[in-house]
Amino acid sequence: MGQPSAARNGGNVGSMPRHCYVLRVFTRGDEGGNHLGVVTDVSGLTDEAMQAIAAELGFSETIFVDWRRGGVPTARIFTPGRELPFAGHPLVGAGWVLLAIGPGGVDRIACGVGEVAVRRDGDTVWIRPPFDQEVSRSRTSFAGWADPLDAWEVRMPLPYQVVELATPDDVVGLSPPDGLGEVYAWAWQEEARAVKARFFAVDIGVVEDPATGSAAVALAAVLRHTGRRTGDVVISQGDEIGHPSTLKVRWSEGGVEVGGTVRRDEVRELET
Repeated sequence: MGQPSAARNGGNVGSMPRHCYVLRVFTRGDEGGNHLGVVTDVSGLTDEAMQAIAAELGFSETIFVDWRRGGVPTARIFTPGRELPFAGHPLVGAGWVLLAIGPGGVDRIACGVGEVAVRRDGDTVWIRPPFDQEVSRSRTSFAGWADPLDAWEVRMPLPYQVVELATPDDVVGLSPPDGLGEVYAWAWQEEARAVKARFFAVDIGVVEDPATGSAAVALAAVLRHTGRRTGDVVISQGDEIGHPSTLKVRWSEGGVEVGGTVRRDEVRELET
């Protein structure tokens, strides 16, 4: 994604700059990860201004955090093309900013799906969504794009197509699909321990996402739905587009959580 030096909401005369933390979320060590913009001052920003900032930054998502002392931080998440009710890597990144930089003492962030639990364990930030992930057999035809072993639809709450392929090489060989919605293709690298995955969301302006926390939650929901009632796996994603990323996901009867490491690249001033 492009990384311009600033973003504007139409060139307002007399506007004041506000900070945007540029992070990489779900890094592999110090490398890779999914770029994210975290804007921590939302005063005076309209819906249109947030969407314009997200479009100009060009990251797969940008998150706008509104925090009041003594209250629960609230967040809004935008791709370059639209607002999302929930996304994993923006909430992990926002959690990292709140816990590592300040104000600290945060254990949840409110977004479009409710309050998402957030915690830090060593170098890893974890989030747990508050909703159940409804799983059903996919009715989508993948003919001409992939030959899945199986496929499910998971409500995140947007419908994700979770497509299991036979080998990691099958996942690597995919091209971005048109007209299939949000598609998460995966294969076992090591049974019950490690997964190779790619996520495509052409319809919402993200041709391929380097690391997708919500899709990792969807995968855990599928594995639980198909008989693995508890477990944890490590997911490799993003290598094909130059952003090697690692996600950790764990699940039980009590729910699903996804986590990863975060690195800060810079702090930009947005002229808005």
